[in-house]
Amino acid sequence: MGRSTPRRRPGASLTRTTSAQTKKRPEWVTGGAAILTFVALLYLAELIDQLAGGRLNSNGIRPLTGDGLWGIIFAPVLHANWQHLAANTAPLLVLGFLMTLAGLSRFVWATVIVWVLGGFGTWLIGNVGSSCGPTDHIGASGLIFGWLAFLLVFGFFVRRAWDIIVGLVVLFAYGGVLLGAMPVLHQCGGVSWQGHLCGAIAGVVAAYALSAPERNARAARTAGGASSRRPGT
Repeated sequence: MGRSTPRRRPGASLTRTTSAQTKKRPEWVTGGAAILTFVALLYLAELIDQLAGGRLNSNGIRPLTGDGLWGIIFAPVLHANWQHLAANTAPLLVLGFLMTLAGLSRFVWATVIVWVLGGFGTWLIGNVGSSCGPTDHIGASGLIFGWLAFLLVFGFFVRRAWDIIVGLVVLFAYGGVLLGAMPVLHQCGGVSWQGHLCGAIAGVVAAYALSAPERNARAARTAGGASSRRPGT
């Protein structure tokens, strides 16, 4: 008698091999790579600016001017000099990585909200307190303050232990930085407290908006529990 053997489906082995090769990397690895890449791009932008004699820095946020609106897009990637960028590097790496732990999608959307909303706020109030006329705001510190504020409050919005712990650690390590968002009047140049303040406000807005799934689920559970306790239900 002849012997029959199961027919192997064409491509079955290849499919299993490809699936194994494309195994999804942990989110913390992807998040860390994303933050490192972003910071590397900031250094590349500063190198180009230095080679251009600092001319790129004129593309920052110039409050209440039509052309200054373009600065909302460009300001976070521009820095006054290497020292300015170096001072922002560690907070960007640490806070940016912690942001990715809330989920890569949330990290991206939070960054967009802080970038745009914080930048627009800076465009509105950027000249407040200036004693030497119109100002030009550049630097990633508004983004840093936005991430910082997001991490501080996100855990309380979602009521998740891990996120609350992260927020407390961030408060302990970077809480003093928030003093940089305090308004300073009659100042000519220097630190952009306007960018810091608007970035922090945008961070809180982002945390509230992006915690909606957890807040809605909690509200639904509360409503369901109240309904089940009613007499006759």
